Amino acid sequence: MTTRLKWFGLVVVAVSLFFATSSWAATASTNSFSDAFVTTGPSGNLNGNNYGAAGALGVSAPSLPKGEFQSVLQFDLAGARNSFDRQFGAGQWSVQSVSLQLTATPTNNAIFNATAAGQFQIYWMQNDSWTEGAGTPAVPTTTGITFTSLQNTFIGPGDESLGTFSFNGATSGNANYSLDLTPGFSADLLAGNDISLRLVAADSVVSYLFNSRNFGTAANRPLISISVVPEPGTTALGSLGITFLAGWRLAGHRRRA
Repeated sequence: MTTRLKWFGLVVVAVSLFFATSSWAATASTNSFSDAFVTTGPSGNLNGNNYGAAGALGVSAPSLPKGEFQSVLQFDLAGARNSFDRQFGAGQWSVQSVSLQLTATPTNNAIFNATAAGQFQIYWMQNDSWTEGAGTPAVPTTTGITFTSLQNTFIGPGDESLGTFSFNGATSGNANYSLDLTPGFSADLLAGNDISLRLVAADSVVSYLFNSRNFGTAANRPLISISVVPEPGTTALGSLGITFLAGWRLAGHRRRA
């Protein structure tokens, strides 16, 4: 084998092995940068209040004594997209799975319903223009998202259900929920856009309280995790490089034998 051919082979092998090692699945995670709960209150008298600065978020069925609770969360996925683009090449990856991690917390304020196991639903929201607001259970405000504005302004026909999930009634510990990859949600993921999620009761008994982004321990704040895999062409190129390297080494052994 000539020196020129040897160097050509080494270059091809190096490039191919780069793609081969980049062909593993990758995961990126990020905490919510904006979130809030909204509520009707016992008689619908709290539906104009904002609670965006609260340390907890809640989901409760409409029939419960303290009223209905819904929660909204927003995540910035630009960093995740950039990370995947660096590893696999711009647009050379596809989403394999997405999960939302929530950390249950005890009922620590009289505004909330007592914790109860049940079903809840997660929606992808097409409208990301809502604002968190600065209200708390002790000092609610009227600026930022409220129950009324959520229903009248931010929920739309383009929203997509990402699944119905079971809550076991826990008052501590993390739980992970695997989200369906619906068309609009998937498009937002691939583009690295902001993602808005809405959590709502799916039965008449559930009351789920979990930490918000304002919780003191970062590991217990809402977390979204995206797992991706490279496009088939990238994987094939990596495999070709490994095959070339194996054949090249085998030919060398034969010449020395």
